[in-house]
Amino acid sequence: MSELHDLSALRLAEAVRRRELSPVEIVEHYLARIDRLGDRFGAFITVTKELAREQARNAEKRILTDTPEELPPLLGVPVPIKDLEPVAGVRYTSGSIIHADRIARVDSAVVAELRAAGAIIIGKTNTPEFGSPCYTENDIAPPARTPWDPSRSAGGSSGGAAAAVAAGLSPLAHGTDGGGSIRIPASACGIFGLKPTRGRITSAPLKPDFIGLSTSGPLARTVSDAALLLDAISVNRPGDYYTAQPLPPGETFLGHAQRDPGRLRIARFCKPPLPGAEVHPEVSAAYEAATKLLSELGHDIEEIDTPFDASVLCRFELVWAAMAAADPLPPEAEGRLRPINRWLRERARQSSIADYMEATAALQMAVRAALPTMLPYDAVLCPTLALPPVPIGYFGADPAAEFHRMSLFTPFTSMFNMTGQPSVNVPLHWSDEGLPIGVMLSGRMGGEPTLLSLSAQMEAARPWADRRPAAWRDRAAASEYGIIKV
Repeated sequence: MSELHDLSALRLAEAVRRRELSPVEIVEHYLARIDRLGDRFGAFITVTKELAREQARNAEKRILTDTPEELPPLLGVPVPIKDLEPVAGVRYTSGSIIHADRIARVDSAVVAELRAAGAIIIGKTNTPEFGSPCYTENDIAPPARTPWDPSRSAGGSSGGAAAAVAAGLSPLAHGTDGGGSIRIPASACGIFGLKPTRGRITSAPLKPDFIGLSTSGPLARTVSDAALLLDAISVNRPGDYYTAQPLPPGETFLGHAQRDPGRLRIARFCKPPLPGAEVHPEVSAAYEAATKLLSELGHDIEEIDTPFDASVLCRFELVWAAMAAADPLPPEAEGRLRPINRWLRERARQSSIADYMEATAALQMAVRAALPTMLPYDAVLCPTLALPPVPIGYFGADPAAEFHRMSLFTPFTSMFNMTGQPSVNVPLHWSDEGLPIGVMLSGRMGGEPTLLSLSAQMEAARPWADRRPAAWRDRAAASEYGIIKV
């Protein structure tokens, strides 16, 4: 018989509405697992036990008084929030020791929508300082580790969220993605992650939109669970710089995840845009296997050139530095920052407004040149990462070398933050060592419905759990972790 943490979020929500499962029972089960395994995998910075229990009791009251049709879609389902988003009355660290004791005064709009959808906030997930690196190691929580090999990083910057979902500490999770921060850890942890279209989800009320690189999005074990969360958080607010066309009345992302995508035209490329970046043989194998599967499913596959080249990377680095400098700090606090953020913020201070405007203009021109290559296609396939999950501490401490090494590890993901296209990690492949390796599918602007339908079709044809190799199953059987059953 399945345990509670084996159930999908969709199944949990249905069981709550049918009064087959109690929200209190669900929350206590997950809190017990977090107590046992949370630090081992570095999943959480803060666990909100009392808030979660209060929300669970309130959800239980609603089940007894409301009709099933009146109950919100995520009632009783635990959803942790990445600690780059504020939750009113809860510690809000942004992954930094400088903010270790900060308490949020308000909910972000995304958190408010999750509360309205009935989600139970069980904690704030681990993130690197300000979300700047592509791995999750900071000064206030244990490193986030992939549960498939805890000596290796869960990736970042939504590393804690991905580790929580993969280890069965939460059925799904909120993440954010400004350069790959949902898709990178989704690949490292063997789960599904979705970066929505630019403007699909508001960043109100505290975060400016900058040039639209970053957005919230879901991490989940199944495509349908990710669609369920996306339905709950897709919202715009007055003053948003960017907005995405909403779905037609009566349609949902979950509904699209349960539809056949039809025959699609899909482009593919595998050459990194960064000189010196090399694609690992296991990553190439995952890419070729995904191509073969898509062809077997009846889709038309065409080769294209890599849409971007190295000329945009130095401009992206400057924009990334500017985003790292956006968090206001007193001068005396700068020395307490992690080396990578001290380096990025100093780079931003040494650059002029003219430098920044030139960089953003160059990125926009590069996007204008790249999009015509991709727009004729329903989806574009490429690797998510250039390498399998890397060891904890892999990126080192010298900031300039660290940034370059991060770029070599993640040469593909930021392209689709620059364009604003929706993009997903599909966890189809496991190496012989038992390490998860994802592939990335990106769609047209507003194309989440197609990506969800296509990803769900791939999931049905090659269920993630059935693809995990014997090497991992043997290790898991002898493990004390007791994580996902296969």
